[in-house]
Amino acid sequence: MKQSLSLVSLAIPLSVLGGCSNEPDPAEVTEASPAPAVQEATVAEPAVEAPVPAYPPATVEMSLKQVGPHFWYAEGTPGVATDNQGFVSNAGVIVTGEGVIVVDSLGTPSLAQMLVERIREITDQPIRKVIVTHYHADHIYGLQVFEELGAEILAPVGAENYLRSEQAQERLEERRFSLDPWVNDRTRLVEPDRYVGTAETLTLGEVTLTLTPVGSAHSDGDLTVYVEPDRVLYSGDIIFEGRIPFLGDANASRWVAVLERMQTRGLTALVPGHGPAAKDPQQAIRATYEYLAYLREKMGAAVAEFIPFDEAYADTDWSRFAHLPAFEAANRRNAYQVYLAMEAEALGQ
Repeated sequence: MKQSLSLVSLAIPLSVLGGCSNEPDPAEVTEASPAPAVQEATVAEPAVEAPVPAYPPATVEMSLKQVGPHFWYAEGTPGVATDNQGFVSNAGVIVTGEGVIVVDSLGTPSLAQMLVERIREITDQPIRKVIVTHYHADHIYGLQVFEELGAEILAPVGAENYLRSEQAQERLEERRFSLDPWVNDRTRLVEPDRYVGTAETLTLGEVTLTLTPVGSAHSDGDLTVYVEPDRVLYSGDIIFEGRIPFLGDANASRWVAVLERMQTRGLTALVPGHGPAAKDPQQAIRATYEYLAYLREKMGAAVAEFIPFDEAYADTDWSRFAHLPAFEAANRRNAYQVYLAMEAEALGQ
């Protein structure tokens, strides 16, 4: 399904940032004369097999939490990408009078199929569009489910770099092993129908969305989704609520700059790419910002003093963040990524 959408140069607003029956009509039924008794052979009807699920069913708990008149989200559990059958990230669901818009598609086709089932519990409106905040495995492997439903897929400019990379193929192969059977040989990378390169608005029914690309911050291309009239901001992985971010290939310097520009005044809710909706959106932004800024401060100082990474990491006080979920799995890796990036910055690369 392709729709022509007008492009408008907008950022987040400054104030916020039956079926038919074959049975006869009883009135037309007349009593028939009794038929002669005839002994007939009984023929057994062939057994009907139950339909095979399109994807191996996920068995995790999933519910939709409502944070606005039109906005629900499914919240994954904290952990590394292969925990909880891959259900560690969030997905947004926007229900309008003219259809449903999904934001991010979760980390396996099986989870996406479960998400569709949950959507069907709150509406029978067709799923019109999927907006991908960024192309990382835990947010995109469910896309094929929505593609098969005929939804239009939108993604930020920069996602094509991931899709063309060896990393994308290598990650898919790894997940076919680590998340088998929910990611398997049938799981594939899905390209968007359209890339979003500048801020634009999209209206469906009574709901208007502002899509704001923020460049390469957490990934090769990120965007946020602001929903009106709900005043809900879906931040994707620009914000991690209540846990340590996974930096991966992120540009931490640009990510910090994006967070400095974000305005949340007037929001009723901020839904991150991981973790619960933020009760205090400004605090959620500040927490992610402070973690990234601290990494750059400490690793940058070590690079400037030519201190080896292992020594710098051991000498850094991590107590402010050590209690957060995913600290053990992600913090050292994040620090090393920032250390290497700041080495490259120091060398002018």
